[in-house]
Amino acid sequence: MKKFLLILFLINVTFLFAQKEVSGFVFDNAGSPLSGVNITEKGTSNSVSTDINGAYSIQVKEAAILIFSYFGFSKQEHETKEAVLNVFLSEEGGQILNEIIVTGTRAAPRSNTATALPIDIISANELASTGQLTFDKALQYRIPSFNTVQTPVNDATSLLDPYEIRNLGPSRTLVLINGKRKNLSSLLYIQPSPGRGETAADISAIPIDAIDRIEILRDGASAQYGSDAIAGVINIILKKSPDDGSITLRTGITSKGDGELLNISINNGSTIGNKGFLNYTVDFSKINLTNRAGKVDAEGDFNDFVRLLPNNPLNYVNDDNTLGNTTLTDAMTEAQINSLFEQYKVNFPADYNAKLATINQGNIAGKQAVDSFLKDQPYAANTNGTPETAAAKFLINGGLNLSNETELYYNAAYTYKKVNSFANYRAPYWMSIKNPFENPSIPNWRIATAYPTYLKDFFGNGTVASYKGYQPTFTGDLTDYNASLGFKSIKNGWNADASITIGGNSQIYTLDNTQNRSPLKDSNGNPIYQENSPISFKPGGSNFNHVIGNLDVFKILSDKISISFGSEFRSENFETIEGDKASWEGAGADSFAGTTPKEAGKWNRYNWGAYFDLAYDLTKDFLVNATLRQEEYSDFGSATVWKISSRYKFLDDKITLRASVSTGFRAPTLHQIYTQKSQYTFNAGGGIEVTRIINNVSPEAHILGITKLTPEKSTNTTIGIGARPLKYFNITIDYYNIAITDRIALGDVVNTPQFGKVAWFENSFDSKTSGLDLVMNYSNLGLGNGQLAFNLSGNITFENKRISDVASDNFGATIEALTFTSRPKTKWILGTNYKVKKLDFYLNNSYFGKTTFKQSGLDSNLRTEFSPKIVTDLGINFLVTTKLTLALNIDNAFNILPKWKFKSENAAGAAILNDPAQIKNQFNLITFNGRYSQMTYGGSQFSQLGTQFSLSLNYKL
Repeated sequence: MKKFLLILFLINVTFLFAQKEVSGFVFDNAGSPLSGVNITEKGTSNSVSTDINGAYSIQVKEAAILIFSYFGFSKQEHETKEAVLNVFLSEEGGQILNEIIVTGTRAAPRSNTATALPIDIISANELASTGQLTFDKALQYRIPSFNTVQTPVNDATSLLDPYEIRNLGPSRTLVLINGKRKNLSSLLYIQPSPGRGETAADISAIPIDAIDRIEILRDGASAQYGSDAIAGVINIILKKSPDDGSITLRTGITSKGDGELLNISINNGSTIGNKGFLNYTVDFSKINLTNRAGKVDAEGDFNDFVRLLPNNPLNYVNDDNTLGNTTLTDAMTEAQINSLFEQYKVNFPADYNAKLATINQGNIAGKQAVDSFLKDQPYAANTNGTPETAAAKFLINGGLNLSNETELYYNAAYTYKKVNSFANYRAPYWMSIKNPFENPSIPNWRIATAYPTYLKDFFGNGTVASYKGYQPTFTGDLTDYNASLGFKSIKNGWNADASITIGGNSQIYTLDNTQNRSPLKDSNGNPIYQENSPISFKPGGSNFNHVIGNLDVFKILSDKISISFGSEFRSENFETIEGDKASWEGAGADSFAGTTPKEAGKWNRYNWGAYFDLAYDLTKDFLVNATLRQEEYSDFGSATVWKISSRYKFLDDKITLRASVSTGFRAPTLHQIYTQKSQYTFNAGGGIEVTRIINNVSPEAHILGITKLTPEKSTNTTIGIGARPLKYFNITIDYYNIAITDRIALGDVVNTPQFGKVAWFENSFDSKTSGLDLVMNYSNLGLGNGQLAFNLSGNITFENKRISDVASDNFGATIEALTFTSRPKTKWILGTNYKVKKLDFYLNNSYFGKTTFKQSGLDSNLRTEFSPKIVTDLGINFLVTTKLTLALNIDNAFNILPKWKFKSENAAGAAILNDPAQIKNQFNLITFNGRYSQMTYGGSQFSQLGTQFSLSLNYKL
């Protein structure tokens, strides 16, 4: 018995010493750790998986061979000669991995060339090389399907410029930060320019120096992410390095000598113990005002603000609404009023002749006043450009490994922005203290009443001669914040991610140097406003915030199958903030009416969603991915959407075919459902007028028969091909087709008998958008002692149009053009980069294709077209030392400006274009008599600022 036990002991000891431990890390070729990689001892069932840091440890026999396998990557076998074995996996087929993509899939991350979806990757260096200060403007010159531009009107809209992918409006692009939904802005675009009626996340709030890379999914993704992802997804991946910090000082100016820029940004990081990291960015910037106002046409301003037509019967009406001795009524037709006017001239010749003489004399005096002011101020003292903006941005991104299987991660950002801009200058003949038609000898004549003269005290030194008009100023104070806290774990190959995300955006407005001119009186008969009006107002503001909880789980079941599932709960809150009484009572504050108590309010909704995703590699070349999602909203019900995508590779993985079909939805935002507001808008040929937006749940909407908003629904189809014939050359071409039903739009202003001029949101029509995206890159070309790289990318829109009737008669040519043709029909970007020794040269040419507008007031037989233009940007980086880099950027080096021209729709339009007088009239109608001559009142396809210079100094910490 003792011998048997001794033999057994010796066998066990021998077996024990025959075992050894092998440990290490598994990375992709980009150097990022891969969690969940399966490591198996060949010929056995002995296996482990890498933890959340890509680490593993396994007991194996002497001379064992380990098999490393991971979904979407080639298997590798390694001998275990050393105790430490670190492995770098490549994508299937052994190609070099450029980037690991986390956007567009809920399963395991894949490489860019292995994904079944069209995804653009923009690095931090590419963003910085544009010389643009804000993230949204940098994307404008890097992604052809992405468009944004400064709007012509500088009030609340100046706080955030609308942007969009594939010409589908800001609301249909979802923005993520590290894969978590970013909050919407509280701003609703309501001006008649691109983006009208839309809402969007404020991506300009993210400091560029905090960004590691951008992943832009150019495909519908509602099945993966829920509402808003009809056009695509922008995923902002933050820096997480604890090292490689830097401080950057930037300065700049336009070729006109305005728009001076000063920016300082610090990005740095540190380790937390030996298990965590923290990366932070602090960014301060100040940009001065730019002004590109156009020269004002005196005849146009005279016609809009002063001139009375001698043959207009309404100019002869008395204070008691009588013409002669007949009372005018609303029921009278134009023909009846004209007939009455002819009788009046016969029966009351003295009254008629006295008024006629006064009108003629007043027109002469009024024209002289206009000419005199514009002689001294040919631009009517107007300010039309980009506003003065100061911003402070703070962002942190961190993580902490709690164990080999668990990680705590977090990020948070806070932005404060102050914007100072100007309304249109109120020339002294626009807001006049002297009525040129005043005539005390004609009592009770509506036209001849004396004007109040208090404006000379408000905006002059008390004398009539000192009053030269006034310019209202608009100040917007914006705060934007977002934060995520999450917990990742991996156990038995199951990867779980639980997180909570908060975010919000608040905007508070201030008006200065203006007035409330309402003739309201108190109980004692004294004016409440006019000479007793304040000149500073708080017209209110808006606020939006959300809270989101996410749980996402995925598991690689084998080297062929991966599954994922998860759920999301989201609560949203929207508030419109009441303005002070003086800002909204009566006519309200001149230039920007305040929010009334009736319009103010707080609203909330919540929704939850769940999804299931299956990815199956039928072979190493053939991938199929399917996703199903169910959403439930508290205010409109449920939505079920799905997506199927596939990819097939052949010719040794040099060619990739990919396709996807999906359904999607977009819930109407709380802004679109509940916003009610009075707004000052440009009335072509009539100066500025006040109109209202009524919401779909108001009593007014019920009376007018306006139905409640429902979600938009979409069907997306994408077919693409990618090729990598050479190691450093690749090309992708993707066709897309997006059909949207029940599309939500803010319609035209309609003159209703019950409520005057109002506009409203409506599920107005169905639309179809199709086009082609091309991306081509060729890098590492030897030229002399340096390396040359080219990239060409382009977007072509085949069709972008309405394919159904509109729900109501409130969607005219102006809104249709803003919706479908106000962004470039095609856009191309050709970039060249040459690196030699300490120098890095950039040359970027952006081709902005034709855009078409039908501005308000434009004759229906005409349209305006902005001609295609090429904007050239130059950049030079010089490595002064190993730590110090100097960069010079010249954006729009050849000072290319938007240029538009009239085009005829038919023979009647051609006749107008053959008449110089009519051309001038049409020009005045769409440019506010020349004030917005460069862009018109509707906007253009790129910036009107011209050449801009910037110089930056970067020091590595």
